[in-house]
Amino acid sequence: MPETPNASAFRVFHVRPGGPAHELFELPTAPPDAGFFWIACTRNFLNEHLQHVQATLQAVTGQQLVDLHVSDLLNAQLPSHYDYTSQYDLLVFRRLAANGQQSSDSATAPADGEPPPPGPFKGTPTLRRIRTGAVGFVVFDPLLFSVHPDDCTVREAYAARLLALKTPVAGGVPGQPPAAEAPNSKLPQETRQRDLRAGPITAPRMPTSPADVMLRVVNLIVDGYLDLRRELSRQLDHWQVELLRPKARSINWTALLESRLALHQLDEICEDQRTAVQDWIDALEGWPTPDTSGGVRENELLRVRSRDVLEHIERVVHHVRRLEQSAETAVQMHFSLQSNRTNDIMRTLTALTAVFLPLNLIAGIFGMNFEFTPFVHLKEGFWWALSAMLLIALALILLFWRKRYLARTGQS
Repeated sequence: MPETPNASAFRVFHVRPGGPAHELFELPTAPPDAGFFWIACTRNFLNEHLQHVQATLQAVTGQQLVDLHVSDLLNAQLPSHYDYTSQYDLLVFRRLAANGQQSSDSATAPADGEPPPPGPFKGTPTLRRIRTGAVGFVVFDPLLFSVHPDDCTVREAYAARLLALKTPVAGGVPGQPPAAEAPNSKLPQETRQRDLRAGPITAPRMPTSPADVMLRVVNLIVDGYLDLRRELSRQLDHWQVELLRPKARSINWTALLESRLALHQLDEICEDQRTAVQDWIDALEGWPTPDTSGGVRENELLRVRSRDVLEHIERVVHHVRRLEQSAETAVQMHFSLQSNRTNDIMRTLTALTAVFLPLNLIAGIFGMNFEFTPFVHLKEGFWWALSAMLLIALALILLFWRKRYLARTGQS
């Protein structure tokens, strides 16, 4: 192993109670004196330096990863799931790939090991974002070990948040004034002023355990799916407008089918996520009750945060299923409208045919080759016949109009 591996391949953070988090620039070789470590590496780094990583885990926690769990962490197409041993807990969670592109370590398959569809994706731009990559978390007592795709923005986003935290608990230390606002805060000026008018600012709470960090990162992943809902709704509304447009002539049915398949895939991803988080919550309920009141409170906060993550996933699942139903309803309404338009056309043509049938009958009668036919030899016979045909036609048109045989159904 090189002495100075790529800095983006792994990041190490030391989180201590009562103080801010610090980033280390090399893998630890001993358990922390206080607090815990968070080691976040890429999948390629774990694959290339597996022995060194196992040695680090042995030195810090006294335990190495099981071979099957190493395979799970290296598998980019693994669905979300939860597993555990007597020494650690393992959670694999799928996150949205950045910018709608497939993760660099899973470019050969979109999600859950399924091969990509042939040809370019013709769905809506938002549905192109439904490409996911697996993120693995291993929770020890003094350490959180996470494995991310090479282009994982979630790790960098939460690392920036973690390093920006300045207080260990919400609202500051009891008996001390609230912490001042960080000078590099990126909140808009009007937002900060509104918070000041509403009351004192509560500083973000420093994570208290490796499980707490894992849940916060998982919550950040789920927030990406929540942000996706509005764009999905807007673009599915566009499909509905196109399907229900009266003069729609060319519908890209291939794109619509691929979009519906993408929604179904998102539903399956969220179902796996919900099952994994529910299994984690069930395992959390079996943890022994701490002896101290602080430990009891930390466990309660973990349960609350876990249930919050589960509730966010359920909101995504509910929204995706509603979008699937809306798309299906729009397709059915489209074909129903097409059938109604066809019925209108056939009704109009039938009414017009009925108008001309008596006229054809009169013309056929006076076209017979008989020597003695009434009105044939009269000077005004042609005009009498033409007037009768016009009166019959007008009467039938008026009758059909009153019965709405020639009227269109109420469509815009």
